[in-house]
Amino acid sequence: MNVTYKDAAIEELCLQQRIAQKELGKPGAKKLKSRLADLYAAANPTDLPVGHPHPLRGDRLGQYAVNLHGGVRLCIEPKHNPPPLKQDGGIDWASVTDIVIVYIGDYHD
Repeated sequence: MNVTYKDAAIEELCLQQRIAQKELGKPGAKKLKSRLADLYAAANPTDLPVGHPHPLRGDRLGQYAVNLHGGVRLCIEPKHNPPPLKQDGGIDWASVTDIVIVYIGDYHD
């Protein structure tokens, strides 16, 4: 997939190991690095092999999450404008090839 970042802070967190370890701890930084490699290698979000990839609901409708460590999730949105849709109006995640990482953290708090 083609991966971009919502803002400079998320990009730094993803690309600078020192910042990732400070923010997420060593286990979380290690998982983030692994999940990023998975994102770059996958054809689409439904192609992700690990991290319990799943579409979100509620106030995060339109996003897709991947587990990192503990309650921390990596959340993405399609970069397509408009995003590919299924017959029922939901996002067709199997057709999404360009994504934006929009959030990394525990949205359950």
